[in-house]
Amino acid sequence: MLSPDTWTSPYWQALQMQTGDTCRTPPPTPPKKKQMVDRFIPSRLVDQEVSHLNLTKENSSADGSDERERREYEHLISHSLFDGQPQKRVLSFSPKPKPQIDGFENGLREVFDWNRTSTAPPRRANRYISQNPERILDAPELMDDFYLNLLDWNNDNILAVALGQTVYLWNASNGNIQELMQASGNDNYITSISWIQRGSFLAIGTQAAEVQLWDTDRLKQVRNMKGHKARVGSLAWNDYLLSSGSRDSFIFNHDVRVANHHIATLEAHRQEVCGLKWCQEGRQLASGGNDNLLHIWDAGRTTPRFTLENHQAAVKALAWSPFQRNLLASGGGTADRSICFWNSSTGTLLNSVDTKSQVCAILWSKRDKELVSSHGFSHNQLILWKYPSMCKLSELTGHSSRVLHLAQSPDGTTIVSAAADETLRFWRVFGPADKDRSKKPGQGSQTCLERTMTLR
Repeated sequence: MLSPDTWTSPYWQALQMQTGDTCRTPPPTPPKKKQMVDRFIPSRLVDQEVSHLNLTKENSSADGSDERERREYEHLISHSLFDGQPQKRVLSFSPKPKPQIDGFENGLREVFDWNRTSTAPPRRANRYISQNPERILDAPELMDDFYLNLLDWNNDNILAVALGQTVYLWNASNGNIQELMQASGNDNYITSISWIQRGSFLAIGTQAAEVQLWDTDRLKQVRNMKGHKARVGSLAWNDYLLSSGSRDSFIFNHDVRVANHHIATLEAHRQEVCGLKWCQEGRQLASGGNDNLLHIWDAGRTTPRFTLENHQAAVKALAWSPFQRNLLASGGGTADRSICFWNSSTGTLLNSVDTKSQVCAILWSKRDKELVSSHGFSHNQLILWKYPSMCKLSELTGHSSRVLHLAQSPDGTTIVSAAADETLRFWRVFGPADKDRSKKPGQGSQTCLERTMTLR
């Protein structure tokens, strides 16, 4: 028998080329045995995990042992991770299950986290705030006097505005305009107006130191309350109790139900009282004056609970928060230009913001933690603020003179601003109250007026 070396000799290769396929083919080379080594030094170009598997794995058998091993491995993994439930998915888009309470402290923490995430309200989308007024009303003879209060809007959607000696009523629902009254006397004029919280009665203060009470349904005066010695520049209602502030520096409390209406005199200011506001619960009255003082009075008391001296100018703008008890916002005049926030139960100053302009009026939103302020010298704008961060959400411009007065619609969405440029401008700046969210567009306090008209 020829040895394997004979098949590869030059003689045999030449003979194979001559004879072709008739020559006997060499036997196949026997397979080499796999050489096992004690270690393996991988190269950077080689997958280390695959190389390690090739070193440790025995030769594949033909009886399907690889498939059996794979199934056994999957079974062990599923048993360890999913308690023997291989059909359970790793990623699930179902809600988080309610936690099981194992221990007292851990259970409370888990329940708190669960309730906090499951009951958290969805974030509201940023609403659009138009930079243009919805409508403009001409208001000729609107007095340019910082210390007066000549604008108010009641729950029946009636806007009252004083122009010189005359008070006009504008129905925002149908656009009707009525003349309510006219002050008598050549030197007499309207200095303040204020609606009762519920009803159709309007209180009117005059230059002649009178406080008149009018029934707007019948267009008839029902009372004329005297006692002040100078003009009445501010009015505020607390149910049937009417407070009036005058240039004589006194605040009178009137019970409009009885003949002897004057029931109390509040004496603390040294100059004209230009700002008055009762809180929603009727427990406290805030008063601001031209003496740069802010007083907080408890109901039924004739001495102030707190006298606050932080402002450096007249304090006219006052507003109680509708969502936080004992929170009062106040604004100062030209020399002060700041909005201050107070805790009326302790007299503590919570925050103060420099607005860079005279603060004439402040209104809170009925739904969100926001407020709007109107300003005079030097920018004559309205600013929408986010509370408590006091970040500016929007600045509304358009008035050419200082914006002296603000009033809010019954649904809380719209405010009207009255300025010394003798115009009223209506702005939709606030979101609707919760009970009004379901109303369709066109419902609520919409009006059917043209964009611009004259209020006379």
